[in-house]
Amino acid sequence: MGENEVAGKFEDRTLVCMDCGRSFTFTSGEQEFYALKGFANEPKRCPDCRDRKKQARFGQDSREERQMYTATCAACGGPAEVPFMPNSDRPVYCSNCFAKIRSDGHDDNKSSHGRYSNY
Repeated sequence: MGENEVAGKFEDRTLVCMDCGRSFTFTSGEQEFYALKGFANEPKRCPDCRDRKKQARFGQDSREERQMYTATCAACGGPAEVPFMPNSDRPVYCSNCFAKIRSDGHDDNKSSHGRYSNY
């Protein structure tokens, strides 16, 4: 049994963030979660520094809206808004047409490899 575990119960621990040097609490609930997930190491960063590291790793604040691009749907000709820069070598579909194609399980513009292509 670990030094901070008492008869199957965890106790809150105070840790020091390796980035900012501030103290933070590693709660008993967090410790139990870590144990259930099989995590061997306790956190080295406070919640604020963990959030900053995630934001830096993913290149954006997760609360920010994603940049969207406007295109013309290849199926119905209506407007389509997509989260990527469309290019001419792959079709773009509006939400309704995309859902229909997905539910039908096929797309005439797909190769046998499951990717959009011209071969």
